[in-house]
Parts: sequence; structure tokens; C-alpha cells
Amino acid sequence: MTTPGDGMARALDEARRAGARGEVPIGAAIVRDGAVIAAAGNRTIELRDPTAHAEMLAIREAAAAIGSERLTDCDLHVTLEPCTMCAGAISFARLRRVYFGARDPKGGAVESGVRFFAAETCLHRPEVYGGIAEVESAEMLRQFFAERR
Repeated sequence: MTTPGDGMARALDEARRAGARGEVPIGAAIVRDGAVIAAAGNRTIELRDPTAHAEMLAIREAAAAIGSERLTDCDLHVTLEPCTMCAGAISFARLRRVYFGARDPKGGAVESGVRFFAAETCLHRPEVYGGIAEVESAEMLRQFFAERR
């Protein structure tokens, strides 16, 4: 069986690949029954698609892999706290757990900002575990943005 660290290791690899492509280095992996069934890094620039966040791409890939829009027995590992759009997709996909790396006080919507899963209108609330590989995730983002300033 995979551990949160195994899924996060794959998410970190995807984040590094995204950064190498010039995308904001955020990666995501979805684990089911101990195996990664989907993984992606940000592709918003490459695809010219503002919804092409790592989480969204991984959710789409996982749903296609298992043949269902419901990922009830799957866990998401992502290097940055999900935004509101991604939190909505996580809820609609019925993901069981979310493990995230760095907190995002400006754009995050899980423990920061709107706290999407705490909203009364949220239909599905996954278990959430923040701070997994937080230092490495945050440093990758810091370096990426420092190089662009």
C-alpha cells in the first residue's frame, strides 16, 4: 500500500517537470489501491487553458482510467494547497483524501481563504492533510518565482 509520502513523491516529480516546461511548478498524483493511477503537472500556459491546474488534469485522467466520475476510493496528493476551482472539482469527484504540500495564503481554498470544504453548501468533504513535503514544495515555488523577477 502506498503512503502519503509515495504519492507526494510523484506529485513533486510532476511539479519539477512543470517548472522545467516554464509552468508554475505544481504537481498532483491520484492514488487508488496503493498505485498511482493518474499524475500531472500544471499546463495552463502550454494548453492555453486556465483550468489546466495539476489537480484538474489528474482528476480527469483518473476518472478516465477507472471509467467513473466518482473517485470515492482515491486519494489526491498535490504540492500546493488547492484553489477554489480545484477544491470544487475535488468535492464533485468525491475524492476520499487530499494530501497537500505548501499552504497558499493568497490562493488556497482548503485551509486558507474561503475554506471550501467547511462551507455549509459543500456536498462532499474529503479528509485533508496539509504540510506533506511542505518545505520542498514551497522552496520549488520560491525558486521558480525568484528566477522570473
